[in-house]
Amino acid sequence: MDTNQVGKPVIGSRMSNESFITMIMMGVLFLLFGIACIVVPNFYKPRNMLNLLTNNWYLIIIGIGVSFLLITGNFDMSVGGNIAMTGVLSVYFCQAANVSENVLANGLGLPYAVAVLMALLCAMGIGGINAFFVARLKVPSIIITLGTMMLGRGIAQVVTRGAQRNTSLPDVFGVIGNISIKGTPIKVSVVIMVCLVIAAFIFEKNTVPGRRTYLIGANKEAARLSGIKVVRHLTFLYLTSALLAGVTGILLASEFKAGVSSRATGYEFDALVISLLGGVSIAGGFGSVLGMFVGAIILSVMTSSATGLLLSPNWQFTLKGVATLIAILAQRFALDRRRG
Repeated sequence: MDTNQVGKPVIGSRMSNESFITMIMMGVLFLLFGIACIVVPNFYKPRNMLNLLTNNWYLIIIGIGVSFLLITGNFDMSVGGNIAMTGVLSVYFCQAANVSENVLANGLGLPYAVAVLMALLCAMGIGGINAFFVARLKVPSIIITLGTMMLGRGIAQVVTRGAQRNTSLPDVFGVIGNISIKGTPIKVSVVIMVCLVIAAFIFEKNTVPGRRTYLIGANKEAARLSGIKVVRHLTFLYLTSALLAGVTGILLASEFKAGVSSRATGYEFDALVISLLGGVSIAGGFGSVLGMFVGAIILSVMTSSATGLLLSPNWQFTLKGVATLIAILAQRFALDRRRG
C-alpha cells in the first residue's frame, strides 16, 4: 500500500494527505451550509447553527471508535445494538425490585452507579467477543460485528419483551442525560462528546499507540513483523469502541428515562457514513478523528436541510447514500490528482 496513506506528507508538500482531505471536506461543509442557508428558511439562525453542532453528539461518540477501527481496516457494526442493550440493561439493573405486577416495572433494584458499571461491563463484553473472533480467529470483522449487533439487539428485546422499560426508576437516573451547562442549552452529553473528541485527537496524533493504528491499517503483516502486537492493539480498539457505545447508551437512556429495545437502530450505518464523509479510508491506513467530526457536521447539515424542506425520511436516506458515494469518489479523485 502507498505509504502516503499512513498520513505522511507528500513530497514537495507541507500538508499531509489527511489534512488535505480534511480541508477539502471542510470546503464541502461550507458550500453545503451556504446552499442550505439560501434554500431553507431560517437555516442561518444562531440556534439552528448550534443545533447542527450538538444534535449528533451520540453519532460522534460512537464514530470515534468506528473510525479508529476503520483505519486498521476493520469494521464495528455492533455499536447500534450495543447502545440499545446497554441502555435497556442500565434501566433494568436500576429499576426497583418487586414493586408491581407488571414485569416491565420490576428490576434488580441496584444503586445507580452499580447499575451503570454493570451495564458498561456488558457493553465491553460485546467488544470482547468482537476482538476474540476478529483479532484471534481472523473472522472478517463485518460478519462478526453484524452478528454481535443482532446479539445486543436481541438481549434488549428479551429484557423489554420487545417494548421498553421506563417506570420504577430513581430520580438520579435522569440527571446526567438532561443536565445542562448553567445559562446555556448545551447538555453535559455534548461536553462529554467534546472531551472524547479532544482525547481521541491527542491519542491519534501524539501517542505511539495512535500511530500504530495507522501502521496496522497500512500493512498488518509488516506491522506485526516490526514488533507491533496487532492482536492486543485490535482488542484494545474493539473494547474502546464497545465502551463508547455503552457510554452513549447510558446517556440516551438517562435523557429519555427509558430503556427502548429499538433505540439506535441504524446508528452503526450513520457512524460509518460520517467516518467516510470525513475521509476515513474503508480500506484502512488513512483518516482522522477531526475528519470524522467534519463528516458528522456535513451529515447534520444535510438531514436538517431535508427536514426544513419537508422531505420524507425515505429521501433523507437517499441523500445520505448519494452524499457518501460522492464523498468517496471526490476524495479518491483529489488524492489521485495530488499524487499526479
